[in-house]
Amino acid sequence: MTRKIVVGYDGSETARRALDFAMARARAENNSIVIAHVLEWSPYSFLTPSEVEERHRRRSEELQRAETAILAPVVAEVEQAGIPVATALRYGHIAETMARIAKDEDAAMLIIGRMGHSGFAARIFGSVAATLAQASPVPVVIVP
Repeated sequence: MTRKIVVGYDGSETARRALDFAMARARAENNSIVIAHVLEWSPYSFLTPSEVEERHRRRSEELQRAETAILAPVVAEVEQAGIPVATALRYGHIAETMARIAKDEDAAMLIIGRMGHSGFAARIFGSVAATLAQASPVPVVIVP
């Protein structure tokens, strides 16, 4: 029976190590991988109707850029390694959205890098890794 491993990927060095770890695990256990990328977005702002329309347009463009620049190259690499792969590209609070993706995908585990591109802010406000370690519905592997 194949299980899904969700791996958080933002293009950082630690995300790369997390993906490498996930690929090795998937190969060894005949699992599939879901590469998840979350674009941080706060729904808490007061906008005019024209600002809402502009924000929606920008979100669509950002999702397309993330799909092309961040996910497509690593998906091709994982496919080339013979590992079944899918993607999850979403907007939201990173830790909450990653936990939701793991639940929605019925994942066996979630693998993330210790620190992604949000390094300085994470030290001040709390890290995605720490939040997921406490709130994830599945086991979390944090790769240094």
